[in-house]
Amino acid sequence: MALLAPRTSKNPADWSDRELLKSVLRSDGRGWTELVRRYRPLIYRCITKVTLKYSPSLSSADLDEIYADVMMQLVREDMHKLRIYNPARGTKLGSWIGMISVNAAYDFLRGAGRRPLLDKLDGVIDVQEDVDRTPLDLLIEKERWGHLNELLADFSDKDRTFVELYYQRGMEADEIAAEMQISLKTVYSKKHKIRAHLMRCLSTITGESPIADLALA
Repeated sequence: MALLAPRTSKNPADWSDRELLKSVLRSDGRGWTELVRRYRPLIYRCITKVTLKYSPSLSSADLDEIYADVMMQLVREDMHKLRIYNPARGTKLGSWIGMISVNAAYDFLRGAGRRPLLDKLDGVIDVQEDVDRTPLDLLIEKERWGHLNELLADFSDKDRTFVELYYQRGMEADEIAAEMQISLKTVYSKKHKIRAHLMRCLSTITGESPIADLALA
C-alpha cells in the first residue's frame, strides 16, 4: 500500500493573495493575523500620503482612527469589501486594500471639513508647473474652482460620490462600479451626464468654453 505524503502546514507568510483571502473569508484567525502583518504598513502609508498633503498637522491618534476605520470597513457587512474584490481584474489584493485606505483618509478629512470636494476637476494634482503662471492667474483659477465646489453642493449624494471617485481620486470605471455597487454601464452613463452638467456649470461661471480649460474625456 502506497504511503500518503504527510500534509505540511504552509507558513501564512508564504500564502498567495488568493490563499490569504480564502483564509480571511473563512474567519481563520491565522488569515487575519497575516493580513494585518502584511498590509498594516501599506494602510498607514496610504493614509499618510493623503493626510500629509491636506492636513499635515494630524495627530497620530487621528491616523490610528483612520486605520481603525479601514479595518472596520474590511469586516463590516460580512466582509463585503473583501468579498467583492476580484483578482481576475488584474488588481492585487494590496492595491485593493490600499484604495480602501485612501478612500477612508479622504472621508475622514472631508468629514472634518479640512478639504474641499475637488482640487481640480480632472483629478490630476500638480501636473502643470506653476512657473509660467502669475500669482493673478493662480488666484483666478482658485476662485473658479471654489465656485465649482459650491455648485457641487447641489448634487445628489451619489453624484457627489461619483465625481470624487472619478475626477478627484482617478479611480477606474470597474473600481467605481465595485465601490458604488453599480454596473459598468451605469458608470459610463453617469460619467457622461455629470461631465456634461459640470461643463455647462463651468461655462456659466467663467463665460468661456469649458473645453478650452479642461480635458475631461
